Amino acid sequence: MARILQFNIFRYNPNDPDSKPHLQSFYLDETPNLNLFIALNRIREEQDPSLMFDFCCRAAICGACAMVINGKPGLACKTKTKDLPEQINLLPLPGFKLVGDLSVDTGTWFRAMNERIEAWVHSTKEFDPSAEEERMDNALAEQIYELDRCIECGCCIAACATAQMRPDFLGAVALNRIARFILDPRDERTDKDYFEIVGSDQGIFGCMGLLACEDVCPKNIPLQDQLGYLRRKMGIAAVKNYLSWRKKK
Repeated sequence: MARILQFNIFRYNPNDPDSKPHLQSFYLDETPNLNLFIALNRIREEQDPSLMFDFCCRAAICGACAMVINGKPGLACKTKTKDLPEQINLLPLPGFKLVGDLSVDTGTWFRAMNERIEAWVHSTKEFDPSAEEERMDNALAEQIYELDRCIECGCCIAACATAQMRPDFLGAVALNRIARFILDPRDERTDKDYFEIVGSDQGIFGCMGLLACEDVCPKNIPLQDQLGYLRRKMGIAAVKNYLSWRKKK
């Protein structure tokens, strides 16, 4: 017999002065292969057209449907109801500006983060559109691609205790992005340049190592490896900077 699912969904419209934060319950018959994305669309189409939530690709690529699912950040399109109890609590991601209900503005945060860490290849070479693309070792290219799979869904930021306590903390997504550019041979920045970006308690040394970011990453990016790699690399850079400073004195 199909289960009857109870969805307790956070409701609040910050643009409506009469709106108050609360949980509203909806009920649905569970169907085979039902995921939260389909369930939310059914609720909006059949029960309450005012329900706000984000989606785009439905294939765990855009990251738009990220939300807190029974206390854990995840993607609605990737979460099947058969893996959840009959009572499902849905909340918006913390740490981002609330648009309404389950919808948050992750775009503004990620734009500021990418500008802050200068998330582009730094090169003094003049671009030649007629030249062949620079060749790269396949193994290295695969390493870079592995880190480039981040979809900027915001789950790691929502799960990070440091990011929730300190808005100035870059978070795993930015540190992973920096690790990607360190690997890229086309980027001409030095360890000292990278240290200026992430070698502080706002960067890698602010990470408490709880690794909730890796636990909730929907793309299974090896964030633990990258955080450890960055901590070692920036630690060595700090020692070199200190020894260079002492030598000048």
